[in-house]
Amino acid sequence: MGNSEKVVGVELLKQNGLDVDELIKQLVINSSVEFTAYYYFTLLRANCTGMDGEGVKGIIEDARMEDLSHFESCIERIYQLGGSLPKDPIDYIKMSGCEFLQLPDNPTDLKAILEKCLKAEQGATINWDKVCKMTHGKDPITYDIAKDILAEEVEHESWFLELLYGRPSGHMRRKHPGERPHTRKHSRALDMN
Repeated sequence: MGNSEKVVGVELLKQNGLDVDELIKQLVINSSVEFTAYYYFTLLRANCTGMDGEGVKGIIEDARMEDLSHFESCIERIYQLGGSLPKDPIDYIKMSGCEFLQLPDNPTDLKAILEKCLKAEQGATINWDKVCKMTHGKDPITYDIAKDILAEEVEHESWFLELLYGRPSGHMRRKHPGERPHTRKHSRALDMN
């Protein structure tokens, strides 16, 4: 933002004690993680082969489409706060730190694929919890977005824990990939209707 611009919504957040620049930085990082996870989950899902792989594909697809929703959910807020996305997509992807999501040495090893998915969801849970803590009581708009994304990330983690370790998750399949029960209101661009 230029020196002459006064954005009341941002000024109020500063008065509430929020470090808006730090929030923008975290939101851009989180958006890069969600965007990159969507890409890598696409590759991982494609390599779930055989009879066992067919069941795993559906779970990864649900998480993959909801990660795209998470990316979409925070973009508008980044710009409302005066931030922007990096102009170079390579820099944007590198900032995510998601290199660990590359295909395993044996690209069809379902356990290795699920371990990567679990690690991604656990990292996203930590990232969105950080935004919730930053914004709670200071920025209700960003907090609402972050808590809704966090709710879906926690669900995703439980799905992969169930598949890897037999830990019941209470998971019910989504009606359709990308259903996003919590973040639907933040990413209308992905609506199926």
